[in-house]
Amino acid sequence: MKKLASQFRVPVNAIAFIVLSSVLGTMAIANMAIAQTSIPRSPDRIEDCEILIVGGGVAGTATAYEGLLAGRTVCLTEITDWIGGQLTSQGTSALDEAKKQRSLWFFPQGYTEFRKRIERNYGKLNAGDCWVSVSCFIPNTAQQILAGMLQEAAQKGNGKLKWFPNTVVKKLEMSADGKLIDSAIAIQHSPAPNTPPLNTEPLSQIIDDAYRYENSSRLQKQVIRFVPLTNAKTKEQKRPTDWFVIDSTETGEIIALADVPYRLGIDPRSYLNPSSPVTENDAYCTQGFTYTFAMEQTQEPQPQQRPSFYDRYLPYYGSDPKPNLANFDNIFTYRRIWSVETENPKKNAFGVSAMKAGDISMQNWVWGNDYRPGTEKDNLLYSREQLQRSGQLDPNGWMGGLRKETLQNGEEIALGFYYWLVAGTTDSQQKTNWKKPFPNHRLLTGLDSPMGTMHGLSKYPYIRESRRIIGRPSYSYPEGFSMSEIDVSQVDFSAETYRQTLSEENYRNLWKALAGLGATSAIKNNTAPNQIPRRTRSTIYPDAIGIAQYYLDFHPCLSEYPVETAGNTERAGVRNGHGAAFPGQIPLRSLIPQKIDNLIVSGKNIAYSYIVAAGYRVHSYEWSVGAAAATTASLSLSEGILPYQLVEDLPRVNPMLSQLQQMLVKNNNAIAFPDTSIFNLNWSDWKIW
Repeated sequence: MKKLASQFRVPVNAIAFIVLSSVLGTMAIANMAIAQTSIPRSPDRIEDCEILIVGGGVAGTATAYEGLLAGRTVCLTEITDWIGGQLTSQGTSALDEAKKQRSLWFFPQGYTEFRKRIERNYGKLNAGDCWVSVSCFIPNTAQQILAGMLQEAAQKGNGKLKWFPNTVVKKLEMSADGKLIDSAIAIQHSPAPNTPPLNTEPLSQIIDDAYRYENSSRLQKQVIRFVPLTNAKTKEQKRPTDWFVIDSTETGEIIALADVPYRLGIDPRSYLNPSSPVTENDAYCTQGFTYTFAMEQTQEPQPQQRPSFYDRYLPYYGSDPKPNLANFDNIFTYRRIWSVETENPKKNAFGVSAMKAGDISMQNWVWGNDYRPGTEKDNLLYSREQLQRSGQLDPNGWMGGLRKETLQNGEEIALGFYYWLVAGTTDSQQKTNWKKPFPNHRLLTGLDSPMGTMHGLSKYPYIRESRRIIGRPSYSYPEGFSMSEIDVSQVDFSAETYRQTLSEENYRNLWKALAGLGATSAIKNNTAPNQIPRRTRSTIYPDAIGIAQYYLDFHPCLSEYPVETAGNTERAGVRNGHGAAFPGQIPLRSLIPQKIDNLIVSGKNIAYSYIVAAGYRVHSYEWSVGAAAATTASLSLSEGILPYQLVEDLPRVNPMLSQLQQMLVKNNNAIAFPDTSIFNLNWSDWKIW
């Protein structure tokens, strides 16, 4: 274990080398006289950049990577001290990928490079010999790899990265007409003197403090004003904006803070999203979030401490309704992130080596550490109405937009799940009582552990579903652009349930929309739905700037409050859209919010329905949309345009839009899958698994 432990040692300032020059360069600025502002205390520092990325998850890291390769000055903020999101700070270090896409290595250039470096680091792609993915690995290894990639991208592209860990954006300062973000006020925290290091407490215990300007007994604060980078040359160009702000946060913080139109939760049923179970928006039912953790198998039984809150959550814990998953070996190896090499290892039912002492598993389990609230009493992401009532939309009132108590419940249910795995004897999902204790394990804790925390949980929860912008209105999308279920899903819409749940008009509109090349004829002749052959592809967008494919996979909210109520069930109908998806495209329109012209969104915050979001939430998708956001921002700065101008004349294609697409393709950031066109009817060959 001593040899393995060396892999867990991450320097405290793992990516500080990236920003030494920027820190030295801005020290003088901090000493300048700063005019009084509407914030409670004057900024301690002013930092300038061409691209301000808020949120250092997978999409934020990808945005920084491409921005640096383009030679831009990039500011990157992150609430934790790790970049990488799902890959690192959220602990979901098991790559979710579609089978054919993987077989062709058809991924964005940065994501492909990351996979190569994982394989080079371990000598194999699947360090954990897991069976959920072809690549499972240790989160803090991924953090070191990504830090190196950003450093090299800055050197290669002659860009400059300014990295701000433990930093949140508190306030946006807008232009007089409200169309541009002029500056952003952020708060960076560090431990107060004589207090433990950060990552000692779970997020719920410090999140409120992190968003307050004042120093506290636990945290010291620096207030930073981010402003556009300008020089004599750019001033002469008279560009509409000198910078872009990219919302790559996990929960759509900036779009909520900016109060641009967005959706949250379940969209109402329509011919565009026919599998929705509701007729009106349900903002409180989002997919479950998960605090992951890592556990190691040991030779001897370990002392296990029963959490004081364990009994509260005990009725929730279960293996899986599927009998073949009601097996501890299968659960442990599902997302095993480290596997000890032995000669002639014994194989389990899924063809990977059986668990053994020294192996490490990451846990991310539906009836375990998934926390799935779905009511206005316990929803994690506050709706706009809740934000308004709580004062978070008032000047300087922003506190992150999350319910702290629900974060804490998610942390508790995760720690209780570990105890259930090693000591529990009940199972909420199995009629036969298979569960027995497995005490030969220990929860990996400490700053040098896989999750990098003293408590053993991930630094930030894995967020499956975020706030999602509503794009700009157009002739084809009068209520604002959004990707919908029928744009990507392979679900059988001829099933009787759709005829029963949709009105006759909506049912006809559904099949007209699914007609593909026959749509004009179907509309003109008012063809009956059962006479319309369905297209076998996803929607093709003239403004495509990225790709995505994954199963439309749901972790639904639960019906009752609280989540841990005995016998609680998933909200009925949320899984109606569960199923395969065609290889899809990411349109530029989905990254452009209403109202604000120099704000771009990426990550899980783009304009799509909750059903599309169920598939567009995986690692490679996030990288693709992040790369597109950076390239869009860089081109817009070079050409002195705003992103919405590239798509305002669609379906007629703007020459600058074509230039953007060519740049992406040239940089190995695909905008379409191979052999997927309106004339190819074999898209179903692109298998998910």
